[in-house]
Amino acid sequence: MSARTDLAWSAEIASERTERALTGLAEDPAAASVFTRDLGPLAREQAALAPSIASPLAGAITSIKALFDVAGETTTAGTKVLQGEPPAERDAPAIARLREAGAVFLGLTNMSEFAYSGIGLNPHYGTPDNPAYPGCAPGGSTSGGAVSVALGLCDIAIGSDTGGSLRIPAAFTGITGFKPTQATVPLAGGKPLSDTLDSFGPMARSVADCELAWQVMAGLPAVPEAPEVGRLVVARNFGFDELDPVIAEGFEAILSALGDAGFKILERDLGCIDLYGKFAPWQMTSVESRAHYEDLFQGRAEDFDPRVHSRMSRADELDAVSYRQALNNRNAFAEAFAAELGGDFLLLPTTPLLPPKVSDLSDDAEFGRANLLALRNPSLANCADGCSLAMPFGHNDLTLSAMLIGARNNDAALLACGKAVEAVLTRLG
Repeated sequence: MSARTDLAWSAEIASERTERALTGLAEDPAAASVFTRDLGPLAREQAALAPSIASPLAGAITSIKALFDVAGETTTAGTKVLQGEPPAERDAPAIARLREAGAVFLGLTNMSEFAYSGIGLNPHYGTPDNPAYPGCAPGGSTSGGAVSVALGLCDIAIGSDTGGSLRIPAAFTGITGFKPTQATVPLAGGKPLSDTLDSFGPMARSVADCELAWQVMAGLPAVPEAPEVGRLVVARNFGFDELDPVIAEGFEAILSALGDAGFKILERDLGCIDLYGKFAPWQMTSVESRAHYEDLFQGRAEDFDPRVHSRMSRADELDAVSYRQALNNRNAFAEAFAAELGGDFLLLPTTPLLPPKVSDLSDDAEFGRANLLALRNPSLANCADGCSLAMPFGHNDLTLSAMLIGARNNDAALLACGKAVEAVLTRLG
């Protein structure tokens, strides 16, 4: 059952499409564990109002990651420990903007607990199956959001990205994910993982749909950028180790196709990668998550996902000086990355690995290996305070993903270049 079928969203058919989506949510076995809570009554109310709202987003069926405040709903962030918290009194600002623009909220989507994993497993609410790779992990942490779009239940999924949590699930499920520059979308009203690295943004089936959702979330005019063939940098000194052979083959195929399409591709190392080696993302995520959830971490350890609790515990390895040094080194890297990349865009595989089988992830060592590898390439953009797009393409009958990374505040140009790249990728099979 698909909300989309051959019907693009519009305000006039919002109610019809919403009923299709709600039916699919209730009846399609593939929808199991995608949502932590459906918002059927609210969705029907919003769909009925959509024709009265003058916005290109009006009628778009949208899923909301369970870490965002939605008025009247408890914000669980995929946890057990927050289930008893009082409902939110108001929408998060980014969610309020979507509501005002006529988006239809189908439900709150499943996620890795506290958004602290790139794989997407959840021991409390179950793990959504991956429609592109059945039996495999959906990617995280915005797991349910990606699957809601990949199944056709939703047009847009709203999520967060601390080290790839929009782009990894987009890559694993064959859709598009956009991580904006952090400052463009307000972080208020979202349960934090890392104040330093968190960004809020959308996933969808196209760059244009992601662009529109981001513009609304950012409070910008909904004016689409025209596609633009930008300069692409391929830096072999980062992101190309341990590539699955089919991912390596697919990347070379898109390089050839993009070159034939007129893109200028610059093969050169990134000098700032030396600075990147002076800190690690976990130094921010562990300390900053503990700062927000320390009472729960200490008092209700038995109710945590053990793997999340273990990652938070790494904060004990750092003293205050080491943490501040990590922040200083991160800021220096972000400045150097922006200066070196300028208006060009880094092109690399979104993840080095294909989605791992869920059955293989019961082993903690294998889970840890896969999680670190999945996060490796996307985390660069968060540490650089940049913007980034993950876009799907086909190769050898498999769905793969390529990623663009731009310097901070270069979001509009990245999206314009992404549209031009997307036009080439959609021709591959």
